Amino acid sequence: MNLSNPLRFGFRYLVINLSLIFILLPLNSHAKQVVELDRIIAVVDDQVITRLELQRRIKVVESQLKENKVKLPPNSVLKKQVLERMIVEQVMLQTAKRRGIRVSDESINRYISSIAQEKKLSLDQFRKVLQKDGFTFAEFRTSIRDSMILERLKQQFVEKEVKISRQEVDTYLSKSRQGKQTEYKLAHILIGVPEAATPDQIDKAQKKAAGILQKLNKGADFAQTATAISDGQQALKGGSMGWLKAAQLPALYLDVIEKLKPGGISELIRSPGGFHILKLVKTRSKGNRHIVKQTLSRHILIKPTTITPDEKARIKLQKLRQRILAGEDFTKLARKHSDDKGSATQGGSLGWTGPGVFVPEFEKQLNKLKQGEISPVFRSPFGWHIIQLMSRRKHDDTEEYQRLQIKKQIHQRKANEAIENWMRRMRDEAYVEYLLDN
Repeated sequence: MNLSNPLRFGFRYLVINLSLIFILLPLNSHAKQVVELDRIIAVVDDQVITRLELQRRIKVVESQLKENKVKLPPNSVLKKQVLERMIVEQVMLQTAKRRGIRVSDESINRYISSIAQEKKLSLDQFRKVLQKDGFTFAEFRTSIRDSMILERLKQQFVEKEVKISRQEVDTYLSKSRQGKQTEYKLAHILIGVPEAATPDQIDKAQKKAAGILQKLNKGADFAQTATAISDGQQALKGGSMGWLKAAQLPALYLDVIEKLKPGGISELIRSPGGFHILKLVKTRSKGNRHIVKQTLSRHILIKPTTITPDEKARIKLQKLRQRILAGEDFTKLARKHSDDKGSATQGGSLGWTGPGVFVPEFEKQLNKLKQGEISPVFRSPFGWHIIQLMSRRKHDDTEEYQRLQIKKQIHQRKANEAIENWMRRMRDEAYVEYLLDN
C-alpha cells in the first residue's frame, strides 16, 4: 500500500468518513430509525466498490456456478474471491479510461439486441427478465459497456505484445503430423506470486499450494477449491479451462498432462506467475482431413466516384455485361475497365477461393451461379460487380487449415498468459484500501 501520495491519502480520508451512507426514515410521529443503504468496502485508486455492487456480483456468480453444477464455497470465501475480481476489473477500467478507450452507445445497443435475439426475446421482454432477476436495465447496460471496454483494452495489449514465429507453428505442426492431435479438457488452480517476488513470498505461496494439493489428493472437490482460492482467470468457473489443443497449452503444462490419466491431478507446476495445479478431466483425438469447396471465378468492379456517381457506375457495368454476353472477351474488358486493380491485371481472375473469403453480398451471388454463368450486376460495400463462375472443386487443404488453426491456438495461449501476467502486475501496482464489514 502506497500512502506517500498526498492526493491518494486525502481521498482515502474522505472515503472513510463517507463510507457509511445513511438516511433517516420516520417510523411514526415520535420516532426515527437509522437505515443503512450502502457501504463502501474498497477503494481502488480513485474509485470505490460498494457493498451493494459486491452483493449483486456475488448473486451473478452464484447463478453461474449453480448452472455449471459447481458446489458453492462458503459465502465468506466467495465474497473475498469475487471482490478481488472486481478490484482487478476496476484497475483495468481506469487504465482503459486513461488510454481513451470508449464504446459508443450504438455498439452497446447492438450487443444487447444480439443477446436478446439469442434468447428469442424482444427488448421489452428482456428488460422484464432482468427486473425479475433483480437487475435494472441501466445496471445491465453498464456491465455490458464495461465488459466491452475491457475486451478492447485486452485486444490493444495483445496486438502490441503477442508475436508468433514461423518456427513455433512448424514445431506444433510437426507434432500433429506425428499423430499427436489430442485435445484435453482441463481444470486449473493457480496460487500466484507477485512480479519480482521475494523468497519469502515464493515460499509462502509454495506452502499454500502444497497444502491445497494435499487436500485435493485426499478427495477435496477440485471445482469448489478453484472457486474458493485460485488466482487464475477461470477461478469463478470452477477452474474449468474447457477443451484445449496442444498448441494452446504452455510446454510446461503439456509435459505434465501427457503423463496423466483422465481424472488425474498434477504435481505443483512452477511458472513465473506462481504455482499451478492441473486436473485432466477428459481427452479426445481428432485426425480427420479438412476438405473445402472452392470456386474459381473472375469479376469486374466499377467503383462509384464523384465523376461516376452510383447510378452511372451501375449503368456502365450493365453495358459491359451486355457486351460480354454478346461475345466480347471478359478478360480484356476486365483488364481495361475493372477498378479492382489487383485482379484486373489477371483479367479479373480471383483464383481458387474457399468459403468466407469474400464479403457476404459477393459470396451470396457467387453461390447462385452455375459453371460459366455471369451474375446480374449487384452492389457490395466496394461498388458494383459482375462475377463469372469458372469452376468448382473439392480441395484437401488439411495442411493449410492445420497451420492456420495452430497459429490461432498459439496466439490464444500466448494472449491468455500475457493478459494474466499483465493483470496481476497492474493489480500489484494499484492502490487498494479495504473497508470490509466485520
